[in-house]
Amino acid sequence: MEKYIGLMSGTSMDGVDAVLVEMNDHNIKLLGNHDYPMPKDLKQALLDVCIGQSTNLQQIGELDHRLGQLFADAVNALLEKTQTPASAIKAVASHGQTVFHAPDSPYPFTMQLGDANIIAAKTGITTVADFRRKDMAFGGQGAPLVPAFHQQLFSDKNINRVILNIGGISNITVLTPNKPVIGFDTGVGNMLMDAWINLHLQQSYDKNAQWALSGTVNVELLTNLLSEPYLSLSAPKSTGRELFNLPWLEQHLAGLTIKPEDVQATLAEYTAVTIANDVRQTAQDTPNNMPNELLVCGGGAHNPLIMRRLTQLLTDWTVTTTNERGVDSDNMEAMAFAWLGYRTLHGLSGNLPEVTGASRLTTLGAIYPAQ
Repeated sequence: MEKYIGLMSGTSMDGVDAVLVEMNDHNIKLLGNHDYPMPKDLKQALLDVCIGQSTNLQQIGELDHRLGQLFADAVNALLEKTQTPASAIKAVASHGQTVFHAPDSPYPFTMQLGDANIIAAKTGITTVADFRRKDMAFGGQGAPLVPAFHQQLFSDKNINRVILNIGGISNITVLTPNKPVIGFDTGVGNMLMDAWINLHLQQSYDKNAQWALSGTVNVELLTNLLSEPYLSLSAPKSTGRELFNLPWLEQHLAGLTIKPEDVQATLAEYTAVTIANDVRQTAQDTPNNMPNELLVCGGGAHNPLIMRRLTQLLTDWTVTTTNERGVDSDNMEAMAFAWLGYRTLHGLSGNLPEVTGASRLTTLGAIYPAQ
């Protein structure tokens, strides 16, 4: 068994999720975790870049450096918390912070910042990073990458399972017995709700959906949001903050007079409805008599309103969290990238071409030695 550290800073930019895991070819065990906060000024600078405000190469380079320092500090904080020496760690696997994802542009690219050289230098641990671009080089979307990890953990020959991650963006992995794995981004997760409450109440997220629960769903706004063309695209597909952001929301709000709390309630409904529509579609595409189970992970698993609405909308499904199947819902993605780091160092493929659209299986990530 080898020990790895996985780092994930998602589209919500709440901070860095750092996990310490132990694994081999067949098993992975979570040994410890640490949530390392992101400075507010750094988060704001990243948000400005993500929604298309003008920038320059110096600003991008400085963000890359600052994030590298942040990720290294997160690793060292986790090592101290778990009393683990750096010499015991085979590698750090860092996803980096996505600032732009454009897989369908004439010149497809994805950009994750967080200099892995700095991580390796400041921690003294070999670092694996830049996981998405190799898949894109073979014609894939570069996302989602976690379905391969979900397949290893949750496949069951007697259950139709969908693994749902609700981060800033929501993505699903469809595990139907005797069928190829399906995985794609359904659309927005927590991102718009977080941005809206931050704009109006200066809070980073809507704890326990309290603000959304004080409002009422506005049908006209919901209908506008559901007209987004991305929702009707066929998989493989992936998206991010470059589409779903405050300017996008404000376009749909133009001409409408709605109380802020009603907008929040509508955004929660939008997340739940778009997810449920895609989950139902996967069941229609793969009919059988097996039980249906939706396992939720990510920050959205803590949103009681979204969890309740998913249960109400998906009456033929058992809706619960991955915790009920033995995997911590808050650390799923960081664990997935630790697993991908393991596969990179061992020369094993990390993508699923049927999910990303790549032309072949390939190893993912670049290796940055500590020395």
